Amino acid sequence: MLEFQKKTVHFKDPERVEEIICGLIKGGAAKLQIITDFDMTLSRFSNNGKRCPTCHNIIDNCKMVTEECRKKLLQLKDTYYPIEIDPNLTIEEKFPFMVEWYFKSHTLLIEQGLQKDKLPEIVRESDACLREGYEHFFDKLQEHNVPMFIFSAGLGDVLEEIIRQAGVYHPNVKVVSNFMEFDEHGVLKGFKGELIHVYNKHDGALKNTEYFKQLKDNCNIILLGDSLGDLNMADGVPNVENILKIGFLNDKVEELLEKYLDSYDIVLVKDETLEVPNSILQKIL
Repeated sequence: MLEFQKKTVHFKDPERVEEIICGLIKGGAAKLQIITDFDMTLSRFSNNGKRCPTCHNIIDNCKMVTEECRKKLLQLKDTYYPIEIDPNLTIEEKFPFMVEWYFKSHTLLIEQGLQKDKLPEIVRESDACLREGYEHFFDKLQEHNVPMFIFSAGLGDVLEEIIRQAGVYHPNVKVVSNFMEFDEHGVLKGFKGELIHVYNKHDGALKNTEYFKQLKDNCNIILLGDSLGDLNMADGVPNVENILKIGFLNDKVEELLEKYLDSYDIVLVKDETLEVPNSILQKIL
């Protein structure tokens, strides 16, 4: 495939990749489902050299948040993000720090008394940016009725607003994420359900076995992620025939490339497009 010749595309075992893709092609649309992360996977890591915001960053940077709160949120990011991507720590070692980070930042957001009806405006004024080729990706899946499970450790309300404003929140899309809880006046008072962070997606996947059971015939999976924690997103799927794992490696490339190549079938290094997933869909659908 031509797209595989791009210099951003890396894989350890090309024959294995070819074998999986052949299995996906054979199964066609009827057997396919997509399981994907959102921040830095469907959304860009950077645009023209400038970092793009995650769902959390969009709220952190918005004008509804006080300057003092923004400083505290930035301090938290400066403390915990290096831990999240530290190649020398195991996922188990990172786990408690991620819980701490989310708990502290969510507490700060609750103190801000964010209003639900301001979310569309907050997203519109943000630098939210989906990867190039996103329309084709979402539309093609919808056209062929391929279920798409977006599993995000971000903020679900912001995520849904981003894809709604981009015109791609189609009926085949299911979002599982951290959703805000608002009081009767539409003011943020907490978060629903259990926290989803970068490294507990295994547990979250198992909680969604009902969704996956309904899709028992969709036994071919394309999984898209940007962190090693995303590899567990398909753990709730009961009967997998073929799974193709595509990883976006956006940061700390030299230190992490080897680990990513051991874990993902295809690794896309500093690639801000969905060209490779789109070209694979082109073959299957």
